[in-house]
Amino acid sequence: MLLAGDEWAAKFRDFRSEAWRLETLPQYLVPQEADEFQAFKEGARYPGPYEDDWMRMVRTRTVGRVHIVRRPLSAYLEFEFDRYYRHQAAAGEDIRILDVTDRPNPLPDTLSDFWMFDRSAVVLMNYEEDGTQINRQLVEGDVSPFLAYQRVAVAESVPFEEYVRGGHRA
Repeated sequence: MLLAGDEWAAKFRDFRSEAWRLETLPQYLVPQEADEFQAFKEGARYPGPYEDDWMRMVRTRTVGRVHIVRRPLSAYLEFEFDRYYRHQAAAGEDIRILDVTDRPNPLPDTLSDFWMFDRSAVVLMNYEEDGTQINRQLVEGDVSPFLAYQRVAVAESVPFEEYVRGGHRA
């Protein structure tokens, strides 16, 4: 089942204990970020903190993610770290980085981005190679493989703040 609009928003509104994401791409082409991303490439930085619905959510609920990266970081990842991650981590989101530059990826290379809600509902985030989103697909059936992917991703990654201070694993 594909999710969009209200059905997709309901996943974030209605989860009870945890929302968690695996990110695998070096860039995401998000139309509403285009102007800010361009400004970042031209030298703009985001001192923050900023306030929006996401920041309010991470202050009151359990939200986490692991982003798989390779160095050198893409311009988009540098933007994402500056614009979002550092502020979201400070607000309480458990953001972790799994750097696979100098080591094998402990997760399957074919694994897609996904969101997991309350460790029971998984939504695959399907993208083109360039980071343009195709759709969101609710996984029907056994989600235990995604629980295993989450365990491995968390165990093999480092907290965002540690990563940006140079504490990445090699």
